[in-house]
Amino acid sequence: MAEHILHDIKLKILRGEYLGIHEAKKISFADFAKEYLVYAQSTKAASTYAGNVREMQRLTRSFDGYLAKLTTAQVEKYNVERSQTVSAATVNRELALLKHMLSKAVEWNYLKHNPAKPVRLLKEPPGRLRYLEAEDIERLIECCADPHAPYLRTIVVMAVHTGMRLGEILGLQWTDLDLKNRFISVAKTKNNERKTIPINDMLYAELDQLPRHVTSPYLFHHADGTRLLHIDRSFHAALKRAGIEGFRFHDLRHTHASHLAMHGVPLETIGALLGHKDPKMTRRYAHLSPASLKAAVATLERLQTEALWKHGVSENESQTRKPLGE
Repeated sequence: MAEHILHDIKLKILRGEYLGIHEAKKISFADFAKEYLVYAQSTKAASTYAGNVREMQRLTRSFDGYLAKLTTAQVEKYNVERSQTVSAATVNRELALLKHMLSKAVEWNYLKHNPAKPVRLLKEPPGRLRYLEAEDIERLIECCADPHAPYLRTIVVMAVHTGMRLGEILGLQWTDLDLKNRFISVAKTKNNERKTIPINDMLYAELDQLPRHVTSPYLFHHADGTRLLHIDRSFHAALKRAGIEGFRFHDLRHTHASHLAMHGVPLETIGALLGHKDPKMTRRYAHLSPASLKAAVATLERLQTEALWKHGVSENESQTRKPLGE
């Protein structure tokens, strides 16, 4: 009996099953990618899943053979070669997807370890931060009056005053609005979490006069009630009429966050309104306009004057002193 037990233990050691370690299941990279995408579709926001599908197509063209044969060296090589043709941000999105997919492979007993885990993300340059000044916002909204795009003005006003993404706005249904208490409830966000956004007076005025379709649940719809999916042409036409160049719809989100930051709203509050999980994402919106920078530097002058007065130095005497740094 003891010999049989010892023989069984030796077999399990050879197969990597002893002490709770199991033999990894054999599956090709491409087949596991399909299994992972089924999981991603049920757990991620639609926009994130769509991006995963595109990124996975690139990964499956680069990695063939069995999943268990994938090495860290291959992932490193992919990173280097891919960075020669696309931006660091693109490489990082693909690598992040690969890392998560392989971590699931470990969790589901397809792999014993994640070969992509040691591979570091590339350093990215500062993200694009374009926002409109107050007069530009007013001019753009005025130029959104378009009989062929009756919802454009309301959509732009909503983006400026809530920071919502275009997909979130176009997906809104009347049941998502609480006009009595002035809140918008967004069920499907990029992070796949519900968030609640206040409605201010200007947005309320827009929504209050928005006509409802007899059968459609959507705020923004076609004549037959089907959901509006795109506003690219009408939005670009409005930008042209307003004389605004190099601007995207997503930059209205930057505009919303930037003006909140410039008016002293705490970053934590801005992050909550935008639905950010990572505080780093909010910090990229906390840039200031040149006018705000001047005001910040002027604070130093006030501090120096206050310090001089505190020590009993008159204003006339302080003017004869050398400025800081001389």
